Amino acid sequence: MKKPEKINNKVPILTADEAVALIPNEAVIYLDGSGNGEREPASLYHALAKRHKETGSPNGLTLIHPNGVGDRTAGSDVGFGVLALPTMIKRLLSGHLGQSPKLADLVDHNEVEAYNFSMGTLSQMMRAAAAKQPGVFTKVGKGTFMDPRQTGGKLNERTKEDLVKVVDVEGEEYLFYRTVSPTVALLRGTTSDMNGYITVEEEVGPAFLDDIAVAQAVHNNGGLVVVQVRRLVKEGTLNPKHVRIPGILVDAVVVDPYQSQSYALKGQPIDNFAAGDLKKPEDGVPPHPLTERKVIVRRSLMEAKPGDIGNIGVGVQTAISGVANEEGIQKDFTLTVETGVIGGASGPSKGKSNGGEYYNVRAVIPMADSFNFYEGGGLDVAYLSFAQVDNEGNVNVHWFNHKIMGTGGFIHISANAKKVVFGGTMTSGGFKSKVGGGKIEILQEGRFKKFVGKVDQITFSAKEANRVNKPVFYVTERCVFRLTPEGLELIEIAPGIDLEKDILPVMDFKPIISKNLNMMDERFFHDRPMGIKEEWRAKK
Repeated sequence: MKKPEKINNKVPILTADEAVALIPNEAVIYLDGSGNGEREPASLYHALAKRHKETGSPNGLTLIHPNGVGDRTAGSDVGFGVLALPTMIKRLLSGHLGQSPKLADLVDHNEVEAYNFSMGTLSQMMRAAAAKQPGVFTKVGKGTFMDPRQTGGKLNERTKEDLVKVVDVEGEEYLFYRTVSPTVALLRGTTSDMNGYITVEEEVGPAFLDDIAVAQAVHNNGGLVVVQVRRLVKEGTLNPKHVRIPGILVDAVVVDPYQSQSYALKGQPIDNFAAGDLKKPEDGVPPHPLTERKVIVRRSLMEAKPGDIGNIGVGVQTAISGVANEEGIQKDFTLTVETGVIGGASGPSKGKSNGGEYYNVRAVIPMADSFNFYEGGGLDVAYLSFAQVDNEGNVNVHWFNHKIMGTGGFIHISANAKKVVFGGTMTSGGFKSKVGGGKIEILQEGRFKKFVGKVDQITFSAKEANRVNKPVFYVTERCVFRLTPEGLELIEIAPGIDLEKDILPVMDFKPIISKNLNMMDERFFHDRPMGIKEEWRAKK
């Protein structure tokens, strides 16, 4: 592969157009970024798309992206969507596609090969690639669509090659994901010195993601590592403890002084709170409004106990840390994010796909380390969302209503946490409700039922959960279910809700009705703190 020459150990400083001109046909490219534009090297993505449109090259590309980047608006020219060019892409290895609908549409229309693997598996695969190991052995994905006995992670008919197989390791069944090694890395940092040593002090999440593993993998495979940054400084002036990517791994740097921290913060001054350098007072994070979503989060929070380690999922459960902060119990247990964030609280969403920036973070670790911790059973409780639930308790989040979203870290988290709490409204697509005065009223049902006879595909396997006696709850705005070996059991119903009128008609199956059917706590439905701080203190 053609690489720019380093003279006197100085890293070449290129324009985005010059950098992408070095990418050959059939390259395997790792794409940096997460969520709502965090860590996105946008200049490089736009330059790559521009080069292909003008010249037809490069083509036959394989793109690897554990995280999704975009704003879920098909017409927006952001995120991975700018690379949605079927003449350029041969194959996708994705953790999440829902953030970039244009890219998902290519998969839906069978125009590119595509696999959806767990973010964690792809993250661990980058470490395997760096060490030139053949693949990743894991139990993550067993009994789900990633299992080769189902689809092996394949997302359409065009995708034929098997990248996952079932193997026996000393009498135990594992899935083996074959390593796909990147040959190009398009990464992003904040500052580079003249030797290419990279820091990430202004990046939000804040997160380190997989930068070091990816840079090592590409370097060790003789590939090209390009990093987009905001600024350059004199060589040797960066604090070595702050360097995330050593210059020995970096082949070129592209400077974009206008790169934004995220879509939500575009055009704004640097937010040092979101970058983790400054801490907000406890009352500095605004409260979440009282809606059906907050009801779900409040009930979900009740499944934690002091001292627990949990995770913050996307979707409705993103607010779990913010609600814990409102209740004054955020210091009594620790919430994590799979990208590597430990502790802190998120504010209300600032954008269509943004779950809010994370504030008052206690620590940041590489993403693969976060997933290793999850896979080893480190989570006491997992807060996740659902799109479909069936009568057995299986959950689908990656492919529903004829749209591909992707699993993200969902499978790693749900398969290995000691307890799982799924959250979501019972219907979607136009659903409206009124919450207040200690009850909830359904004003308009959504067009789509979420509790279906059989999920389209399995992202969470109820069979595997029951096999290990995992406690699993399904929290909605109007009732709560729990997983049993016989299927879903209805255990709680909200004030103001009628079983025969508001619950059973929006389900494609009849759940088991608990003999001890309880009323959901009235405090969930009042626009004031629930006052659970003292209850938690008493539990310690």
